[in-house]
Amino acid sequence: MVGVLFGVHFGVLGPVVAWDASGTPIDVKGPKHRALLARLVVARGRVVPVARLVEDLWESPPPGAVSAVRTFVAALRRALEPQRPPRAPARLLVTEGPGYALRAEPGAVDAWRFEDVVAAGAAPPQRTLARLDEALSWWRGPAFADLEDEPWARVERSRLEQLRLNAIELRAEARLALGHAADVVPDLDAHVAEHPWREEAWRLLATALYRTGRQGDALTVLRRARGLLRERLGVDPGPRLSRLETGILRQTDPGSSEVERIWAATAAAYDRTVASGAESRLESTVGLLRSLAVAGGGGLEAAREQRFATIAAAERLGDPELTARVIGGYDVPAIWTRSDDPEQAARIVAAAERALAALRPGTHDATRARLLATIALESRGTWAARGPEAAGEAERIARRLGDPALLAFALNGVFMQTFHRAGLAPERDGIGVELVALSARHGLVTFEILGHLIRVQARAGLADFAVADEHAAAADRLAERHERPLTGVFTAWYRALRSAATGPPQAAEAAFREAAAQLSGAGMPGVQRGLLPLALLCLRVWHGLPADFGDDTDWGPYAAWARPHVLLARDRPADAAAALRRVPEPPRDLLFEALWCLTGRAAIRLGDRETMRRARTELAPAAKELAGAGSGLLTAGPVEDHLDALAAALSHTP
Repeated sequence: MVGVLFGVHFGVLGPVVAWDASGTPIDVKGPKHRALLARLVVARGRVVPVARLVEDLWESPPPGAVSAVRTFVAALRRALEPQRPPRAPARLLVTEGPGYALRAEPGAVDAWRFEDVVAAGAAPPQRTLARLDEALSWWRGPAFADLEDEPWARVERSRLEQLRLNAIELRAEARLALGHAADVVPDLDAHVAEHPWREEAWRLLATALYRTGRQGDALTVLRRARGLLRERLGVDPGPRLSRLETGILRQTDPGSSEVERIWAATAAAYDRTVASGAESRLESTVGLLRSLAVAGGGGLEAAREQRFATIAAAERLGDPELTARVIGGYDVPAIWTRSDDPEQAARIVAAAERALAALRPGTHDATRARLLATIALESRGTWAARGPEAAGEAERIARRLGDPALLAFALNGVFMQTFHRAGLAPERDGIGVELVALSARHGLVTFEILGHLIRVQARAGLADFAVADEHAAAADRLAERHERPLTGVFTAWYRALRSAATGPPQAAEAAFREAAAQLSGAGMPGVQRGLLPLALLCLRVWHGLPADFGDDTDWGPYAAWARPHVLLARDRPADAAAALRRVPEPPRDLLFEALWCLTGRAAIRLGDRETMRRARTELAPAAKELAGAGSGLLTAGPVEDHLDALAAALSHTP
């Protein structure tokens, strides 16, 4: 269930229900109350005249039906807006003209959100899959499950059910596009058994079977579909089914493109031509892993799994220059300052240091610079002095050599090491400016996208949303043109942050949750784990609201900073004070300012003057920034507001 923070939200994808801001079900009284509420949901904000409500609520309206409707409305208003002062106008269930309307937020009704997701335009398969997975999880049973006998509900239930079936098939298509054909088969098999008249379901099932090497089963499925359609409905299969059958008989998948066939032929030629033990295969593997890492969630995970194995294989061959090329050839841009796999990152740094030490005199400086840039990137968030040192040396070599690709890689390393104190958004913005210009001149698309994302982060941190918007749009355009789906994950989170910083908090939670859905399966655990609850915590602390999160909340690496606030919300100040004393120094990364703001606010509430003074000192250089917004993902509000609160608390004599 996904709702709107601090507001009432409604569910009709199952039994009709309403929840308050904390997710607690609201008692909406009896069956007629629920039917009235559901009827207004179906109207989607339009006024329903009282006379029409009477017709829809009763097959044979009793005397006094109009008065009963008004009584139901009054009871629903008390349930939905319990804090509304007497005689104050209702905000949710309003009277207008001859009837009533439900003025819920666009994202406050699960069916409305579901319809918007299914109607959304084309997107990269990974993003489509994440959105549809989340949207289908909102279904708790048949739509309007407790209103089976209402004619108006049957019509809407049927429409929503068709949308649900469309969503299931769109999700299957996205999974096929991501290469998950074997995983799709069982689900589609059950789907066609339950809905045998849906041609698209048969087509997807046959395609999945064919792509898993089950040509005979695919043909059998298509013949079953043809038989059912002809015998039961008297129609022939549509052209898409016919083309698929022809393609399978010819052993060519009409769903696969000419590009895929060329890829298969080239891969086969490589296998025939290049000896299986040739060292050049390792360098070719690095090129493939580099492409795989920017192709989407599954690709990024696979690249990460194979990367160190490739390095280890190169080291075993005993050629330091080959090892250096294998390590330094993986110049995949990085935007997030927390490693997805810290242990592997440490092993890569150690391998790069060994390769540097073993290189023979006369080795090209570009090879050394790539190793140094790798060390700088993989050392992010570790406090190691070697990281900034390696970044600076790589940058100096790249500038001296005049190699644009090498300089872009080195600047990425410099960016990752530009977090030694708060308030460095302008410095990072300068790196982004150079990366965009350099990469655009030399056709370095992935680094051009990186430059735009760095500027999104930096300008958001400086509350310059006009410029940040321009760079988010530029990054999205490049990503769409060059098939870089992970870019959209970061721009979606930026837009959620922008909503939090510039709009009402009611819209912010829905935006953060939608952005979080795109992170699912993106292959970036260093970004994903704990990020959504942290974003919501920052929002609540900024607006002075309690951190009433459940015990099952996964705070990931941010648990220490969240715990004092969660304990304060549960009225456990002694435990919160003990938790605050255990809060570590925030890592020097994109969330440095946000975590210090959380620490400072907890210290104010608990009267911990020493921690207050430390927070004020650490945050002072970022006084003109938005706390956490430099991450491009979340914000805890203006740093200046936190500094003022700390100064006011410290000015009081203890």
